[in-house]
Amino acid sequence: MTEPPHHDVTGSGPVLLVLPGGAGHPMGLGPLTERLAAHFTVVTYDPLGLAHGRLGLPVPEQRVADWSEGAHRLLEAVLPKGGSAYVFGTSSGGIAALDLLARHPGRLVHVVAHEPPVVQVLPDADRQRTMFAEVADTYRAAGSRAAGARLAAGLDGTPAPEAGEAQPPIPGEELTTPMGIFLTRVLLPFTAYVPDTAALRSVSARLTLGAGTGSRGRLLHRTAVTAAESAGAAFTEFPGGHLGALEHPEEFARCLVDALHSSGSRAAG
Repeated sequence: MTEPPHHDVTGSGPVLLVLPGGAGHPMGLGPLTERLAAHFTVVTYDPLGLAHGRLGLPVPEQRVADWSEGAHRLLEAVLPKGGSAYVFGTSSGGIAALDLLARHPGRLVHVVAHEPPVVQVLPDADRQRTMFAEVADTYRAAGSRAAGARLAAGLDGTPAPEAGEAQPPIPGEELTTPMGIFLTRVLLPFTAYVPDTAALRSVSARLTLGAGTGSRGRLLHRTAVTAAESAGAAFTEFPGGHLGALEHPEEFARCLVDALHSSGSRAAG
């Protein structure tokens, strides 16, 4: 029998599948999942196994469909017969959550996608994808600090920062950190993803798009609002900005529990 994808489980109650952002490494989500565990059996998906001994091993360019299919296999493994699950995904994990709902809605009660960078829903999608390409190029030319600054400026909608002293990564170094994997293997293919709006509209009552109050006026708040409108889904705001789940875990957990239950349904099992 095939082993389920890498994951961790904590808590009890209805199943809540958590899809982390970045390269899928669940680092920093512990305080949030601890609070969610009072309400759910929290299953935290680690799509690349980075927190399970695979950091530093070869990683091909990632595909959204692979993450969502892995999430589907994981749910099939952990859910009781006839059971259903809630899903929460943030950032790149939010993109995978949208794809999971579009492909496999049958056993999902409600999905919350927090600030998924699905910029293809925007009228200026080409400009935003060019910005993300500049982030990836900056990483290869000048290292992670410069790339992080370029990404932050792009998300804020401010001019690109002036180039500082370049510290490009040594060959292979991009596989030794989650940030390096994200910038070289995840960022571009995931931000090129086009949501299946027709499929999402057919299950829109089970979908909530979210963005942080600290992200108002910034790219991913606009993206979340536009994606919600395109899918006919609900939109809600969360504490903090893009990293609100890490920086405000208690308040974020309360808002997330409310959003997950907004469909008025209960998970079985």
